[in-house]
Amino acid sequence: MKRLFIFLLPLVLMSTKCDDEGVSSQEDDQKALTELQIKIENLAASSECNETTTCKYIAFGSKPCGGPWSYLVYSTSIDIEALEALVKEYNEKQADYNKKWGIFSDCMFVSPPKEVTCENNTCIAIY
Repeated sequence: MKRLFIFLLPLVLMSTKCDDEGVSSQEDDQKALTELQIKIENLAASSECNETTTCKYIAFGSKPCGGPWSYLVYSTSIDIEALEALVKEYNEKQADYNKKWGIFSDCMFVSPPKEVTCENNTCIAIY
């Protein structure tokens, strides 16, 4: 009986072992957010404004208390649907990150730009 117990114990322990695959660390999650943020900022920065385009802005990021961290300024010279989809994905992932890791911040409201204007083929936010 004792031999059977010694033989079965490792099998039982192996069957109850937690599977760590698919579980990300805070560092992994932050790295994924940063990579997505860079992709979004590069897309927005590639936009140019002129007499045939319009300058716009979009809420960017998700503060733990609610609301965006900032506003991203861009022009309609880029694929707006792609930008909006990426920003939506980023905002949702950052909100999930905040909850998952217990992130906190100030709860100050970040005001959107009063207007956006085109200067030297670049959209500029005016606060």
